[in-house]
Amino acid sequence: MKKFTRYNLLIALTYSVTLIGGMFLGYKFLKDQGFKVEPRSRYAENHNQKVDDIIHIIKKNYVDEVNADSLQHLPIDSLLHQLDPHSIYLPPTKAFEMAESLEGNFEGIGVEYYILNDTLLVTHVLKDGPAFLAGLKQGDRILKIDSNVVSGRSLPRSEMTGKIKGKRGTPVQLLIARAGLVNPTLLTIKRGKVDVSSVDAAYMLNPETAYIRISKFGANTDRDFVEAVKNLKTKGMRKLVLDLRDNGGGYVTAATSLANQFLQENKLIVYTQGKHEPRTDYFATGGGEFEQGKLAVLINENSASASEIFAGAIQDLDRGIIVGRRSFGKGLVQEQFPFEDGSALNLTIARYYTPLGRSIQKSYKKGYAAYQHELEDRLNDGELTAKAVVAKDTVQKGTAYITAGGKKVFSGGGIQPDVYVKLDTLGYNKFYATLVNKKVLIDFVFNVLAERYLPTYLAQNLESFTLSDNDFKDLINYIQSKNIKIEPKQLAASKSIIYNDMKVMLCKYHLGDIGYYKASNLTDPVVRTALNSLQ
Repeated sequence: MKKFTRYNLLIALTYSVTLIGGMFLGYKFLKDQGFKVEPRSRYAENHNQKVDDIIHIIKKNYVDEVNADSLQHLPIDSLLHQLDPHSIYLPPTKAFEMAESLEGNFEGIGVEYYILNDTLLVTHVLKDGPAFLAGLKQGDRILKIDSNVVSGRSLPRSEMTGKIKGKRGTPVQLLIARAGLVNPTLLTIKRGKVDVSSVDAAYMLNPETAYIRISKFGANTDRDFVEAVKNLKTKGMRKLVLDLRDNGGGYVTAATSLANQFLQENKLIVYTQGKHEPRTDYFATGGGEFEQGKLAVLINENSASASEIFAGAIQDLDRGIIVGRRSFGKGLVQEQFPFEDGSALNLTIARYYTPLGRSIQKSYKKGYAAYQHELEDRLNDGELTAKAVVAKDTVQKGTAYITAGGKKVFSGGGIQPDVYVKLDTLGYNKFYATLVNKKVLIDFVFNVLAERYLPTYLAQNLESFTLSDNDFKDLINYIQSKNIKIEPKQLAASKSIIYNDMKVMLCKYHLGDIGYYKASNLTDPVVRTALNSLQ
C-alpha cells in the first residue's frame, strides 16, 4: 500500500464523522467547481456529436491557445486530460449532485445516517425538517424504504440511500426499529426542500475569540457567515479563527462575498483572466461584519480553489494571519456548459490572480496522473510532517511578492501559510490503520458508547471527558470479536488517538457538528497555534 494511501486511511476516521451524512449533507462537492453556469441546452445527446460539441466549446472558451485538431477521436475524459486536471465531464447524476450541494439545499427528508451492521442508523435529524416533523428520531434503525428491505442485505451505499431521496412533495415510507419499542414502526414522510448551512460550527473558543468552520463556498455561504458572526458578537467576539481546512472550494463569487466581510472598501480581492475572458476585477464594497477584528485563517493541503482565493486576499492585503500547511494549488476557473441529457462540461476558461498578481496554480506539466499524486509527493518528501518548512515558489523558482506590510509571499503551488504547523502523525501505525479501515472504532461508538453517555453529560463535561477503563476493556473485546489480532505495543502507542477519535465521534453523535468540532479542537495543534498567533 502506498504511504499516502495508508495515511488517508489513518486520518479517515477523524474526518469520516463529518461526511457520513447522506440526506442532510448531500454528496461532497468536487474541488473543481466552476463559478458560473451558462443556461445552454442546445448540445446533442449523441456521444459523437457531444465530443464535437465539446471541442467546439474548447475552441471558443478555453483559457489557453489549444490545437483542437489533436483532440479529435479521443474519449471525452482523455480529451479533457490533454487540457488541464480541472476541466472535467460530469454525467447527469454527478452534475445534479454538484449543483445541489453548492446551492445550499436539496430535496429529501433531512437526516444523517451511518451504515451500521448492514442497517441504516439515523445519527442526526435536522430540526424542523420533513423527517423531524414526521417523528423520526436519532438512533432509529431503518429496516425498509417503501417496499424495499434494506437492513441485513449488505447492499451498496447507493442502493440503501438513493431510495430515500426524491422530488419535493413525494412521500417515502420508512419502517424503523426504535429502542424501547417491541415492534417496528412505519413512518410516512413527505419529502421537502432541506436547507444546509455551509457553516459547520460557530462558537467561542475563549471569552474574546470565536471559531467558525466553513465546509464549502456555496450560494449561501455569505449569508450563513454573517448570521454566525452577528450571533457571536453578542457573546463578546473580538477575534476570529476561520477554519477552511479541507474546504475544496465552490463559487468564486461566494469567496469574494466572504472576503468582503473582512476588507475595506475598494480593496482588490481577486481578478480572473483567460484567452477568451477579459480581465475581471472583484473589489470589496465595504461595510462588512468583521472589518476590524484580528483574524487567523486555517488552511491545509486540501484547501482549494475558492478557499485559496479567500486566503490569498487576506494574506496579500495583510488582513490576517494564515496558519497550517500549503494549500492545494488550484488557480483555474471553470465555467459549466450543460447538455440536453443533464450532463455537463466544466471547462477551464480563466486563471485567477491574488491582489498582488499571484497565480497559485501548481504545475501540471508532468501530466494528469502525476498531478493526482502531488499530495502524496508532499508526504513522501516530508513537507507535511517536517518540523519547519521554508516558503518558496514551487513553479517559478525564486519568485516572491512583497505585501504593503513588508511580508514576502509566493506564487505557484498554493498558498504558503504565514505560520506552518506540521501534520501530527504521533500514534499512527498499522494496527490503528486496521481499526480505521474496518470502521471498528466508529461501530463501537454507535453500538456501545452511544447508550452509555447522555448528551447532557457530554455537554457539561466536554473538556474533561475521557473513556473509562471499562470502556477500554469492552473495546478490546469488541476488536477481538471482529477477528482482529491485538498488537499490544501498537495499541499502547495509539491509545491516546483512539480515545480522542471515539470522544469526538461520540460528541458528533450526541451534540452534532458543533460538538464534534468543540471536542476535536481541544487537542488540535493548528487551532492552538492560531490562538497563540492572535495574542
